[in-house]
Amino acid sequence: MYAIESSGLTKIYNGKRRTQKITALNSLDLQIDNGIIYGLLGPNGAGKTTFVKIILGIVNPTSGSAKLLGKNITDHEVRNKIGFLPENHKFPHYLSAEEVLKYFAKLRRFDSKNINSEIEKVLDKVKLSKWKKTRIKKFSKGMLQRLGLANAIITNPEILFLDEPTDGVDPIGRKEIKDLLLELKQNGKTVFINSHLLSEVESISDRVAILNKGNLIREGKVDDLITSKKNYIISCSEFIEDNIEILRANFQFTVNENFQINLKVDSTAELNSFMDKLRQHQIIINSINQQKSSLEDYFIKAIGDSDKI
Repeated sequence: MYAIESSGLTKIYNGKRRTQKITALNSLDLQIDNGIIYGLLGPNGAGKTTFVKIILGIVNPTSGSAKLLGKNITDHEVRNKIGFLPENHKFPHYLSAEEVLKYFAKLRRFDSKNINSEIEKVLDKVKLSKWKKTRIKKFSKGMLQRLGLANAIITNPEILFLDEPTDGVDPIGRKEIKDLLLELKQNGKTVFINSHLLSEVESISDRVAILNKGNLIREGKVDDLITSKKNYIISCSEFIEDNIEILRANFQFTVNENFQINLKVDSTAELNSFMDKLRQHQIIINSINQQKSSLEDYFIKAIGDSDKI
């Protein structure tokens, strides 16, 4: 059983003219395991928000189906197991932090005899305990974001949908929120993140999907996506340039002033052959690493390649 699953999920909106149709989501198939952090990426208008709205029952799909925890998204009971932090969320300004949590917990029929202690625990997790009695009209944007996260987890959901969870939060606060999300994952929760901060998504996500123009163009483990299987950085002790030049007839590589070799190979066998040649020339190898790009670099290239099709 997957935490989140979609099959052929499609959403088509009517345009300004009767004959105009806008495909926001095009036959999307996703299977997201339980207990992981999953990042959904894409430029503006890619279909990310449409997907989340369909999963949460806010928007109906044109065709296709989706499930949460093995149950159809139309099953209202399964929604009790979901927490949601929308982008630009709003709370009544005249309420205090603890009143906000108590009010929205009751709206979701959260049955807890110890609701006050639960609120204390959640506010402590998001570092808002000192301001629990403070009216939120005095809160900064970062504090409101923390309160929104507290509201998403107050009912102890199994799946969290977070839209830009660190928006407006300072660097220390972002680190604290990331630590909290990792803690939730360790406790078996599934965390679904929609964010434009790709460096943060890269640092905590297990898998990501990239959407463009309603289509799924990439999906997989973060390390698999950003690691080049053909490029290696080989760090060596000092060597004579002529010894390296001999290898250029059979291998593709560059060398920098720090005695690092950037090698491009077609197979593991070719990599091992190059390493053997280095040793034959008595060049000491300090380290070897597969070359990685950032998730942001990978994302930009993936979107660019997709736009060319």
